[in-house]
Amino acid sequence: MKIHDFEGFPNPARIRIALAEKGITEQVEFVPVDVPNGEHRSDSFLAKNPSAAVPLLELECGTCISECTAITEYIDGQYPGISLTGSTPKQKAVVHMMQRRAEQGVMDAVGNYFHHATPGLGPKIETHQIAVWGEAQKQRAVEGMRYFDSVLEQSDYVAGDDFSMADITLFAGLGFADFSKIEIPADLVNLAAWRQRVASRPSIAA
Repeated sequence: MKIHDFEGFPNPARIRIALAEKGITEQVEFVPVDVPNGEHRSDSFLAKNPSAAVPLLELECGTCISECTAITEYIDGQYPGISLTGSTPKQKAVVHMMQRRAEQGVMDAVGNYFHHATPGLGPKIETHQIAVWGEAQKQRAVEGMRYFDSVLEQSDYVAGDDFSMADITLFAGLGFADFSKIEIPADLVNLAAWRQRVASRPSIAA
């Protein structure tokens, strides 16, 4: 099993955390993709993933799976250990719902701000910027943080009582916000407490 990624980027980090939670990091071959220099747009990579995005899971049979949610679902179903996507139909539905909210409301919003309203990865990569829209996404990200602060006032984790891929997505999104210089409001005490607790998990602390 291969993971094509660029270490340190937020979406690849989501999969690396998931692998560590399942205890299978050592079973994976990581294939670096030089995103800052455009390798993700090469013909050879596009043949594996037309979306031109990392991470990408490549199985021994040659099947390629992109999108963090799909990759995490495969990992979670294929290997024993902690359930990251839920065990019952209700849990699965709630995890997927909250994962998508974390993705849209924080991770993607921060990404859109970074790629459109800042220099991002540089002019060779950021060829279609819309600065006004990017600035609006910054506010959307902060609103997403406020939403999750209210969620975490009622539960230990984003999708209920158990750690899941929704927590991974939100944690990575907040790290991306730090990198992008989007300030996390100081009054979001529930979000801050949750973040500190999640940061201490072995899959992340390491």
